[in-house]
Amino acid sequence: MSAIRRGVEDLRRFDRSVYVVAAGQLINVFGTGVVYPFATLYFYRRVGIAFSLVGLGLLANNLATAGGTILGGTLADRYGRKSVMVASMATSAFTLAAYAGVRTAPGFIAVATAAGATMGLYTPASHAMVADLTAGEERDRAYGLLKVANNVGFGSGFVAGGLLFEVLAQSVFVIDGATSGVVAIVLALTLPRAYDGGETSSVRRTVGNLGRIVTRPRMFAVAVLNVGFAIAYAQMQSTVPVFAEGHLGLSSGEIGTLYVLNPLVVVLFQMPVVAWARTYRRTRGLVLSTGFWAASFVAILVAYPAPAIVGVGLVGAFLVLRTVGELLHSPILTALVSDMSAADTRGTQLSIVEVAKRIGFGVGPVIGGAFFDLGVQEWLWPTLIAMCGLLAVGLLALERRVTPRENGLRAAEGTEARAGSS
Repeated sequence: MSAIRRGVEDLRRFDRSVYVVAAGQLINVFGTGVVYPFATLYFYRRVGIAFSLVGLGLLANNLATAGGTILGGTLADRYGRKSVMVASMATSAFTLAAYAGVRTAPGFIAVATAAGATMGLYTPASHAMVADLTAGEERDRAYGLLKVANNVGFGSGFVAGGLLFEVLAQSVFVIDGATSGVVAIVLALTLPRAYDGGETSSVRRTVGNLGRIVTRPRMFAVAVLNVGFAIAYAQMQSTVPVFAEGHLGLSSGEIGTLYVLNPLVVVLFQMPVVAWARTYRRTRGLVLSTGFWAASFVAILVAYPAPAIVGVGLVGAFLVLRTVGELLHSPILTALVSDMSAADTRGTQLSIVEVAKRIGFGVGPVIGGAFFDLGVQEWLWPTLIAMCGLLAVGLLALERRVTPRENGLRAAEGTEARAGSS
């Protein structure tokens, strides 16, 4: 059976609640896609905030998201997944819409911080919900389904955002907030309680769990690696749109249309890639991901001296290559961490990985903005390529510390070697 056929079949046979989570994800990220990647351009070009200060606001957003993520993961373990998911979306309806009123750098940083805190609650709770409803290879497929839903929403959001941004830029932020409110209603009415919290779960216990998990070598290593991946991710939102506009002369509408390549590749190939990768070690799939990320940055580097039309094609190549890296990274890493976790600490462990991602998302625009503000942006891309090489080395080292079962080799469960504590 071909990987594509298996990938299509893998979209079926889930618990109904998995599809509810995926539908909520699609609606929510439609709003995110309407804003992304135009927010950086709006606050940098139209509001007039310095690029480095926009990067500082994005850093504040991601640090606040990290804090919200820790809280969301521990609350999901203590009180259950559904209540945390609904609360996150309901409060985010207001914090995301508040971007429409921002006119100064301090205001941008304040709103970005509030929005990050409310949005941060959601991801560990939703990922833990999916893990509660699945097991084994089905878990990898379910996270792949979430990725497909994400990118259907992103793709349609990119197109809508590109058109709306040309006419009335502030409207994109209002739409982003409204979609979160819709998701809160959908989840509250349709999502069951798959997990209501541990019997002995308490504030002391959840805080203690967090401290113990963070200090475990394997989880610490996964978190550090995910910071690097997120720095790579962040360039699509921050530096690449500025490069496309400033160096190639593309309008926001043209950038939005070009960026549809990202969700299109995900929707077409996410499930086949998961089907293909399931027979391999998860760590090897992640190493392959770093290769695609490095190749994507090579494409941008080559675009600098190239004619404009070739440069546009190379930005398209960047989007395709980094998206293949994304296809391998996101569901594989989430499934790896889920299998390294017990049910009563799964939300906490997933929150740690999400915090690491948010730190990288925050650091990435600051790093990229500094290269651009200093006028040495051509050196950003070789730096990122070198970082991808270091990630590959770190993943091969991690491989020796995870069991075959955790690494996705189900056939090896009976003979797996004893690994260190999660």
